[in-house]
Amino acid sequence: MKYCDFNGCDSKIERGRYCSDHMRDMPKKKKKKDKVSIYHHENKSFYNSKLWKATRSYVYDRERGCCQRCKSFVFGRNAHVHHVIPIKKDITLRLEVNNLMLLCPVCHIEEENKIGTQKIFPSYFNS
Repeated sequence: MKYCDFNGCDSKIERGRYCSDHMRDMPKKKKKKDKVSIYHHENKSFYNSKLWKATRSYVYDRERGCCQRCKSFVFGRNAHVHHVIPIKKDITLRLEVNNLMLLCPVCHIEEENKIGTQKIFPSYFNS
């Protein structure tokens, strides 16, 4: 037997921390919200695959760790590999290294939020 943990209570209890009078008064633990990823829900298994990790590593090595837009050095989670043609538009290009570019977080946001379409390989198609 031990005393109730509620401040000033002299009731004895057999188990738990509080007596029956104070059990209801205690604030309930808040449930942690499940961390919801805002990125690529339908492609999550792809981004966890060994093929993607190897391709991502290759792109990082190819660019020597520098952002292709601002040329700043990026490392770890700050190194974002961006699909020029999104997976939603053409799933066959998801592992194509010529469709991937290494970007810092700031440049990646700018690339993702570009409005309009641009020519991806203009010199190739305008021959």
